[in-house]
Amino acid sequence: MIANESSGGTSASNTPNRPIRSLHVETGMHLVGGPMQVVYLLKGLHERGHDALLVCPKGSGIGNHAESLGLKVCAVPVRGDLDLAFIPKLTGIIREYKPQVVHLHSRRGADTLGGIAARMAGAPVVVLSRRVTDPIGHLGKLKFGPLCDRIIAVSNAIARTLVEGGVDPGKIVTVHSVIDPKLYQVKGDSDRLRDELGIKPGEKVISVIAQLIKIKGHRYLFEAAPAILEAAPNTVLLILGEGDLKDELSALAEKIGIADRAIFAGFRRDVSELLAMTTTLVHPSTMEGLANAVLQAMAAEVPVVVAAVGGMPEAVRDGFNGLLVPPADSTAIAKAAIRLLSDPQLCAKLGSAARNTVEQEFSVDGMVEGVLKVYREALGEKE
Repeated sequence: MIANESSGGTSASNTPNRPIRSLHVETGMHLVGGPMQVVYLLKGLHERGHDALLVCPKGSGIGNHAESLGLKVCAVPVRGDLDLAFIPKLTGIIREYKPQVVHLHSRRGADTLGGIAARMAGAPVVVLSRRVTDPIGHLGKLKFGPLCDRIIAVSNAIARTLVEGGVDPGKIVTVHSVIDPKLYQVKGDSDRLRDELGIKPGEKVISVIAQLIKIKGHRYLFEAAPAILEAAPNTVLLILGEGDLKDELSALAEKIGIADRAIFAGFRRDVSELLAMTTTLVHPSTMEGLANAVLQAMAAEVPVVVAAVGGMPEAVRDGFNGLLVPPADSTAIAKAAIRLLSDPQLCAKLGSAARNTVEQEFSVDGMVEGVLKVYREALGEKE
């Protein structure tokens, strides 16, 4: 049975202090950027006296983390976009929990299947979060149309993509992705980490934190690496993340002669400590909504080199709090990285401005209040 402690029922008001009962569907297995947004939201809702339930896959990173924080979790088997059995399972959970808002957070079976389940269960309001700038596919007219009442885009760039794809702009609201800056403003045991990863004392570290998939653009950093290493030979590449391209990227590193300078460290939970020993972070994506890894580095005062795609220019302002480069441009990446590796004063200036940007413009409190405003307005329209 699902806990049903709130007396909110299915009626609602847009009165700011009225508790709202919400159910959240996140089907990602790993506790990476997107799922962390959901945790921040759930925690913020709980702290403000709202009742919220997370529906997620059994054994998922987000489920385990949410439970450790004392948040409500309902873990169920989810096999992906084609798992039609997920619809009746979720429909039953929604009917039992009786939320005023169903918030769908991820694509892997959550958006279309979740929207169908929410409508079948009679949820008063269905909200869909959109984290990517991918073009709207064939299912877009369904999941961004009758299956949801509001769409939260995590960047203005995503909102524009939705409108260009034919989605009603009146349904779209931008609420930026955020991080908790305090989590990335710690100093770890750099000597231990360097020893563990095989990084010598004094070596500079260029980190990239992203799934090893094509759109993250690792190859452009790798192609830039020979020029970087020629200018700054006392440098290593630290590649954090997992994905289907690991073998291909390892082979590319061998082919261009940087294998001894490229460290594939996989998925790590000590990102804050690794950022503390990072000289600069490079994010060479060719498609991006708003990368949490970049916000994390900015909070840690790590100077960033970022491809100017999607929502990234909404956070990174070239020459003020980081360096922007054209997408898929290895030469530009090399020049920007070399500039940072050779100029500690510039690094300090950009890092300080970056931290201020994250603290002032990408706060968890701001995101939670922004989402609550979306809920209240949508519920108010239903009354």
